[in-house]
Amino acid sequence: MPETTYQRLRSANADLTLMQELNAVFAVAFEDPEAYAQPPEDDYLRAILGREETVVLVARVDGQVVGGLVAYELPKLERRCSELYVYDLAIAPPFRRQGIATELFTQLKKVAADRGIPFIFVQADAADAPAVGLYAGLGAREDVAHFDIATSKS
Repeated sequence: MPETTYQRLRSANADLTLMQELNAVFAVAFEDPEAYAQPPEDDYLRAILGREETVVLVARVDGQVVGGLVAYELPKLERRCSELYVYDLAIAPPFRRQGIATELFTQLKKVAADRGIPFIFVQADAADAPAVGLYAGLGAREDVAHFDIATSKS
């Protein structure tokens, strides 16, 4: 039986390789290879992964990266606390519906608890039934509108 392991990535060289592998999973899962065609330099990845406020978790099956998530800590201004925002989550197609995404959230909850963070939030496209089903099983649903606002750097 294959062994599934979970790990938080940091700024170590070995973790940079795992981040690149996770980005390859994202490119396929999000059907957006162009967005991942020009990966950032190692120094950039090392700096981002070295921040406590950036949480990258990977799932590996027999050593192969098959999924993961990226979350960012967002400090609140109305009270002294932060929330974690899950920006990306993907599992490679052959490994879906095996509990990997749920376990990634279990691991993320531990990170949040260790950092004193009371809430994790995530968005999903309404048409993405598997994602909506996963998130509905993990927490309370809020219907919101999402807007992408371009800047002069877009």
